[in-house]
Amino acid sequence: MKAKQVGAKQGLQWIVNGFYLFRSSPLIWIILCGTLLSIAIAFSFVQTIGQIIFTLLSPVFIAGLMLGCKALEQDEELEIGHLFAGFRTNPVPLITLGGIYLVGQILIISIAMLVGGDTLMDLWLEGEMVNENELKRVSGNMLSAALVVLALSVPLMMATWFAPLLIMFDHMSPSAAMRLSFFGCLSNFIPLQIYAISFIVLAIIASIPYGLGFFILIPTLFASIYASYKAIFANTPESE
Repeated sequence: MKAKQVGAKQGLQWIVNGFYLFRSSPLIWIILCGTLLSIAIAFSFVQTIGQIIFTLLSPVFIAGLMLGCKALEQDEELEIGHLFAGFRTNPVPLITLGGIYLVGQILIISIAMLVGGDTLMDLWLEGEMVNENELKRVSGNMLSAALVVLALSVPLMMATWFAPLLIMFDHMSPSAAMRLSFFGCLSNFIPLQIYAISFIVLAIIASIPYGLGFFILIPTLFASIYASYKAIFANTPESE
C-alpha cells in the first residue's frame, strides 16, 4: 500500500471537507468532542497513571470518531456510540499504537532532560524553583532541549497521525501503519504545512469570541483528519 502525493491546495480542502462533515450533524459532534474532553479531564485527576491510560486509549477514541466520519460519508447517522466504537473493532492494535506513542514520548523527554542538564530535570520532575542567575545559566541548555523535543516530536507525530485510520480501515499492524503514516506525511509535507498553518490561524480566530469558535473548530479538526486520509490513502489497491 502506498500513499498518494496530492496538491498543496488540498491542505485547505481537507478543512472544508471536515467542516461539511461537521455541518451534517453539528450537535452530535459537539457532544462527542465534549465527552472526549471530559474523559481526558477525568483521567488527568488520577495524575500520572491517568495520563498514561488516556494516552494508551486515545487511538481507540480517534478510530471511533473516524468510523463516525465514514458513517456520515455514507449518509448514515453519527451516534454517541461512535466514540467508543473502536473498543469493539481492533482495540488491541490501537492500544498498542498508543503504547508505542507513549514510549516515544518518554524517550523524547528523557533525551531532552539529558541535554538540558540537572537543573532542567529539577524543573520538570520536581517543579523546583530556580533563581534568576541559575535560569540564565541554563537558558542555553533549555533552548537545546526544546529543539530536541521539536526535532523528535515531529517525526513521532507524522508516524501516528494516520496510523489509527490505517489500523481501523486497512487492518494494518501498528508498526506498518506508523511506517506508512510517516511516509504519507513526508510525501505530502507541503499540503500538511498549509493545513497546519490554516488551523493555527483558525484557532486564533476561534478564541476571540470567548473561545466559542472551538465548538466548531475541534470537530472540524477530527473530521478533516478523515478527509486527509481519504485523499492520501483511499482508492489504493489494498483499500479497494
